[in-house]
Amino acid sequence: MAVQSVEAPSDVRGSALPGYAVAAIREDGRWRCARLAAESLLDLDTAITELRALRSTGAVVGLLDVDDEFFVLLRPVPGGVALMLSDAVAALDYDVAADVLDLLRVELPPDDDALDDPWPEGDLSILADLGLPADELEVLAGELELYPDEQLAAIGRRCGFADALAEVVDTR
Repeated sequence: MAVQSVEAPSDVRGSALPGYAVAAIREDGRWRCARLAAESLLDLDTAITELRALRSTGAVVGLLDVDDEFFVLLRPVPGGVALMLSDAVAALDYDVAADVLDLLRVELPPDDDALDDPWPEGDLSILADLGLPADELEVLAGELELYPDEQLAAIGRRCGFADALAEVVDTR
């Protein structure tokens, strides 16, 4: 089932970006997904706070499709949060992407020519224990002809939560 980006609810449409913020939660061998606040697309701290509030005995992964331009994966870990940004160059135009790079302590190169081609940044092995090795995630993030919602749907298929993700994202 294809996953499509959705617009922000009308009460936050003025400040939120198109896309979606979803948490994938694995408990007792089963996946479920829950929508995160639309503000998560603007404020990384909001996404991190919401994910940490989802107490679970299993895996919790945050998936942000930001403005159909890039995606962010977040995963609470002991002592912090693991992060992966599909396009580091997005930090030039989006605060949430810049916040990811800040937390990763990564700076964009000063050479403008180096910013011509997007590249993923962060923990590419963030989903390795869930069935998506780092090298496959890197290849998927580099698929420039795919929109972020298509990339996240592929991630969901590979990790086993595609149906739960589609159900939440398709609910408007």
